[in-house]
Amino acid sequence: MSELYSIPVQAADGSTSSLEEYKGKVLLIVNTASKCGFTPQYKGLEALHNKYKDRGLAVLGFPCNQFGKQEPGSDDEIQQFCELNYGVSFPVYAKLEVNGEGAHPLFVQLKKQAPGILGTEGIKWNFTKFLIGRDGQVVKRFAPKDKPEALETEIEQLL
Repeated sequence: MSELYSIPVQAADGSTSSLEEYKGKVLLIVNTASKCGFTPQYKGLEALHNKYKDRGLAVLGFPCNQFGKQEPGSDDEIQQFCELNYGVSFPVYAKLEVNGEGAHPLFVQLKKQAPGILGTEGIKWNFTKFLIGRDGQVVKRFAPKDKPEALETEIEQLL
C-alpha cells in the first residue's frame, strides 16, 4: 500500500488525521478555490461523490490560495461557501499550499507520482485533479479544465 495514507492532513476544524480511513478506496484529490473560474466544478465533484461513494469513491477537496489569491477565506468560511453554494458533502480539508517550499507533503507525493505536461511537477492552477487507485498509487493527473464529469469512465474502470 502507498505511503499516501500515512501523510498527516488537517481537517477544516483544525484536527489532524491521515488518509488511512480511505485505504482501499478510489480517491479523487483536488486542489480547490472558492473564487476561481473553475469553482463551479464543485457541482460536478459533488455529483461524482454522490454517484460513486457507495461503490468506493472518495472525493477530497484541499483548498489552496496560491493561484491568484482565489481562496482568501478562513477554513470555516470555505466550508460554509462550499455547503451553501454547491451543497458539498464530501470532505474539504484545511487550506494548504501545493507548490513551493511550503507545499504540503501530500501534494509533493502526488506531483512526484503524476508529473504534469513535459514532466513538470508544479501544479499550474486550481482544480488540478489526481485520481488514485485502490492501491494508493496515482493513476492519472487531470488539468483544471478537465470537468469532473469527463473523469467518469476512468473512475468506473477503477471501481
